Amino acid sequence: MQSQDVAPRPAPPSASPTGPVVDVEQAEAALVEHYPRLVRLAYLVLPPGLGRGRRVLSAHSLTQRALPRNRTTTPVIPAQSTGRAVDPGYALVRLRVLRTALEAGRPLKRPAWPKRSQLPPLLPQVRGLKLFPRSGGADELALDQRLSALSAPARAAYVLRGLEQLPDAEVRHLLQAAGAADPDAALREADEVPAQYALLASPEFDPCSLQARPTDLMRRRQHTRAALVAGAALVVCGALLGMPGDGWGPDGAAAPSYAQNPAARAALDPARLTKVAPAAWETSARTDFSVWPARGDLTGDEELLRRALAVWARPGESVGVSATPGTPTGGPSGPPQLLYAGTVDNARVVILHDGLRLARYAEPKDGTAGAALDFARTDGAGRAEAGAVVLGRADGNVRYLTAPWVTGAAVRDLAAPGSDARELTLTDGVTAPLASPVQQQSGACASWNVLELTDGSDTRVATDLGELVPARLTTGRPGAAKDVSGPEARADWAPYACSLGAVRGQGVRSVNAWRFAAQPLPDSSGSGAWVCTRAETWRGAGARVLAQFRTPGGAQGAVAAKAQDVPACGERDPHVLAGVLWKSEGGHWYLLAAGDRATESIEATGGISGSADGNLLTAKAEQGARAELKGTLDGGRTIGGLR
Repeated sequence: MQSQDVAPRPAPPSASPTGPVVDVEQAEAALVEHYPRLVRLAYLVLPPGLGRGRRVLSAHSLTQRALPRNRTTTPVIPAQSTGRAVDPGYALVRLRVLRTALEAGRPLKRPAWPKRSQLPPLLPQVRGLKLFPRSGGADELALDQRLSALSAPARAAYVLRGLEQLPDAEVRHLLQAAGAADPDAALREADEVPAQYALLASPEFDPCSLQARPTDLMRRRQHTRAALVAGAALVVCGALLGMPGDGWGPDGAAAPSYAQNPAARAALDPARLTKVAPAAWETSARTDFSVWPARGDLTGDEELLRRALAVWARPGESVGVSATPGTPTGGPSGPPQLLYAGTVDNARVVILHDGLRLARYAEPKDGTAGAALDFARTDGAGRAEAGAVVLGRADGNVRYLTAPWVTGAAVRDLAAPGSDARELTLTDGVTAPLASPVQQQSGACASWNVLELTDGSDTRVATDLGELVPARLTTGRPGAAKDVSGPEARADWAPYACSLGAVRGQGVRSVNAWRFAAQPLPDSSGSGAWVCTRAETWRGAGARVLAQFRTPGGAQGAVAAKAQDVPACGERDPHVLAGVLWKSEGGHWYLLAAGDRATESIEATGGISGSADGNLLTAKAEQGARAELKGTLDGGRTIGGLR
């Protein structure tokens, strides 16, 4: 599983004015290890007036220049004091990044020379392209606007609280060491912005995951026209001299770049959009997105459809583009299919399908600048996966467009299996708004809303993972999994609902939960349940597996092991083995390990030794001990434990 880089937690304040001496090698190791986090810190503190492109390059430049030239003494402030496992190298480079980011936000003074951090970065440099982070949602945009109204020290205080998770006393000392004039005033100013710290980890503020767009093409063309003409003449002359008789050029029979060939023009013609008849799905051999009819009150608005197609082919600088991992964002190869064109809350929305992808175009209804373009892979979707598409999000709510074969929709709290479902109104396939699943900033999770779709006699459950297509939820042994449609299936999923937050934004197609073992606990503590959850992606690669363990009375399962890009707990290899170090109510430590029913024996080596016949192992252990697990299946094949 992909995890975010978490900064070391600080220790209590120290009265000593100086700290450990940091070698250049130690500082370099810390900078390389925590580089994405340090660049995000610099990007958030830098003045928004620089523009997103320059902020990205400046954040990388300031972070790379944070490496000291020689051995450096680290000041002992609360954010860098001893007493816990703290990396002085990280403390030093973080302080240097913060100091230069604050300097970059100070106004230039005429009598004094500008500091290097106040000038455009020398390195890195990118020519001919504008680089900027991926656009987030409305919450991220609102937070960015609020932060832009703060002073640089106040932004730094907010970011240190949220990103570094530092208390106010430590933030105050760190700001003072970085050269802030009035840390107390900065903390008071930061209090004016709501504490939406979880949004700081959004791709909106990630200068290491970037999108590229061209710079001003007209200006470049005007400045370099003469050079291009001369260069083209030289290239043509050289090609004519070097080519034999009627031979092929480097591109063969291809048309020149940006040629207006008929296929490209047809793909951008709204009159050629495919519009499926409303009842086509009833007689079609396929039930997927290809048989969805065109719905919405703006399906006849050719100007809107023309804009949507043009933006898909050539998104401008004001367009926020997002795509699920592994989804190409290029224009359509031919006229796509229209699924929806209509008004959704405060936007005009168009949804198109080209056989491989869904593309959602949204523009403000009031005519202001800016638009959004979202992509999601849907190749290989069947009736179960093609049940709904996100139409829009607003104020923490989401609206869906459902398939024509869906007869009813409801919202249900997956974490509370005994709660009743709340029916959603369907208007021409569009649901009433429902609250998206929310995970608190502290990581706590008390509920998880899911979409329940009724299709004749079948009921399917899907969950919003922040993408265009919701992920289907199933339960059962891999290869025989079923939809979460009954009380027993919902009860199996309930303790593990909040673990779905770990696979947000990963292009997940479906998530299956399988209770593969039940294990009696030592010291008469009852019985624990072992469940593996496997998230499959639309692109095939990147599947994520969690092995979770739940003790009696536990509201949620605890993650015991995790892995990515492994076949375990899937249709190709349904077998799984995992272990956890557990402390009983009597204060004794044990290694608990379990495999699926095909496991004939389990052996633990390393810091804990033990073996058992069957698929369950209980061995005495010491706190902090680690073990290597090996299981033998009924055919003699051996498997290792998930990590």
